[in-house]
Amino acid sequence: MRPAPPADPFQLGVASGDPLPDGFVLWTRLAPRPLEPDGHGGMPRVPYTVRYEVAEDAAFRKVVKRGQAVAAPELAHSVHAEVHGLRPGREYFYRFRAGTEISPAGRTRTAPDPRARVADFRFATASCAAWYHGHFTAYEHMAREYLDLVLFLGDYIYEYGITSANMWRQGVPLPGPEHAVETTTLEQYRLRYSLFKTDPNLQAAHAAAPWVFTTDDHEVQNNYADDWSETGIAPGDFLRRRAVAYRAFYENLPLRRASLPQGPGIAVYQRRHWGRLAQLDILDNRQFRDRYPAGAVVDNSPERLDPRRSILGEAQERWLYEGLRRSSATWNLHASGVVMAQIDRTTGPGESYSNDMWDGFPANRDRLFAAWRRHGIANPVVFSGDIHRGVAAELKADWADPASATVGTELVCSSIGSDGDGAETDGSAPVWLGNPHVKLYNARRGYLSCRLTPAALTSEFRTVARISTPGAPLATAARFVTEAGRPGLNREA
Repeated sequence: MRPAPPADPFQLGVASGDPLPDGFVLWTRLAPRPLEPDGHGGMPRVPYTVRYEVAEDAAFRKVVKRGQAVAAPELAHSVHAEVHGLRPGREYFYRFRAGTEISPAGRTRTAPDPRARVADFRFATASCAAWYHGHFTAYEHMAREYLDLVLFLGDYIYEYGITSANMWRQGVPLPGPEHAVETTTLEQYRLRYSLFKTDPNLQAAHAAAPWVFTTDDHEVQNNYADDWSETGIAPGDFLRRRAVAYRAFYENLPLRRASLPQGPGIAVYQRRHWGRLAQLDILDNRQFRDRYPAGAVVDNSPERLDPRRSILGEAQERWLYEGLRRSSATWNLHASGVVMAQIDRTTGPGESYSNDMWDGFPANRDRLFAAWRRHGIANPVVFSGDIHRGVAAELKADWADPASATVGTELVCSSIGSDGDGAETDGSAPVWLGNPHVKLYNARRGYLSCRLTPAALTSEFRTVARISTPGAPLATAARFVTEAGRPGLNREA
């Protein structure tokens, strides 16, 4: 007879994700001792049955769906329950049961019917959550917003060893020596997710709304490009590392089984709709990109202008442009791990660009802008992260001419934790604001809060003044409105 699950197995909380009109995916992971060095969270190496309930009310008086899933040791006792048969555009509540143990409850919702005329869509974007650089105060405030969706844009964890040199989160003991090394094995990646996910504010943000995800680099290794490692790891060895990193990514997030990694590959890019209001294309900027020209992250190499270069890869580009051709949505939203706007990083004579961003692939960017024109995409908006700064930019038809047409809008959320407390401005501000299409640069930690209607997108850059200690209040650094049919940024605050 199989033993009962250990007591208190829901130490990593609950989450939901990828809402469809008839359901969503529910996640939890059994881990009574989540920081056990072997990465198994204190669980015996046997499978357990986990039951779930979905209700229309927070008190679970009106349960509309019950089911069960297996938490298997092969997937670190994670649960990915795909729920169907629900009503579109509705709020729901959920919880899990393992033996006699009951999880905390979470709130989620289904997407609207794809034919529905949706009045508004409230969502937030977030990225770059280095646990060791500070408290997740931004998540604490995000959890209090009544959101339809959270769009996470990459760097959910960081691979670096955690030591006294980078442990800026005050009031928390330095993790043990097993955390002091860079993650390279499945056990180490699992443990890193466990550490980050013990944070109560992250758990609260997951329990408050469904999430969707793309990756950036730190889920695997800084600045990686396909099978290229900046530390010179041989491609075959690096792909093995990528395989275990993607496996841990799947195990610890509310992803559908279609995203279960197949070796070193994982299904990240996907398309979702929010009624007739919005089409959301979630892009994968890492797995298929071409390598850095001559291995250089920042330069102005002629190689970056090669028309064959792609940040998305040929198959993903075809998928994206075909989806745009067929789009009938009022707004077309793109989730990108890295910044799309051209940013000349030289303040004086000459030019230099970050090949880690879309600037390393200008021909790919030109092809995307051409697809917008070709298919009459009137309201493209790009959401990105990566740079640990809040930036608002207009996407231009001709970067050399500030008076040229604005073809789209880009909104870059700051980091949740990476780079510590931050400030209103910093030494990189002249670089970014020296590009006239950049309308905001803010170096505080925070997230982007958005309200989308058929008429306009209102975007608010939420910030906190400190994260080294908890409890900082929330501020709004800037508010912009982008009107339907008029790409660009109108600053209101």
